[in-house]
Amino acid sequence: MSAEKSEDIAVALFGELFMADQLARNRISKVLPRGMQLSHFSVLNHLARINDERTPAQLAKAFHVTRGAMTNTLSRLEWAGHVHIRPDWEDARQKFVAISPSGRAARDSAVAAVVPLIAEVVQSIGDDRVRALVSVLRELRVRLEDE
Repeated sequence: MSAEKSEDIAVALFGELFMADQLARNRISKVLPRGMQLSHFSVLNHLARINDERTPAQLAKAFHVTRGAMTNTLSRLEWAGHVHIRPDWEDARQKFVAISPSGRAARDSAVAAVVPLIAEVVQSIGDDRVRALVSVLRELRVRLEDE
């Protein structure tokens, strides 16, 4: 394949990814429970899936955001009662974050609102095509993380 064709495909791919990301974020943000932002849902969902504590630095790294941005998100989640933040008993400079029962309920409520929206899109495209797309997107993400 010529370099020009590869560049055209790359530009088209990232154009579609960016537009799909923006459209998905807008649609999902509209159905999240009142007061919940997409960043809050993402952190709660992550903590619910791993079912373990993480440091703010580990969360910042996982979401590819600054520590300051993660601290802001965690402060809002703590204020809402959705996470518990405790000191590390061995190293007072470090903290640990865990999802609270309230946070799990808020996450579950958000998932209940989001899943029908996404399921509708998946159904219209087709399970097999989406499954193949997820595989390709996962590989793309892994390669971008390595860089």
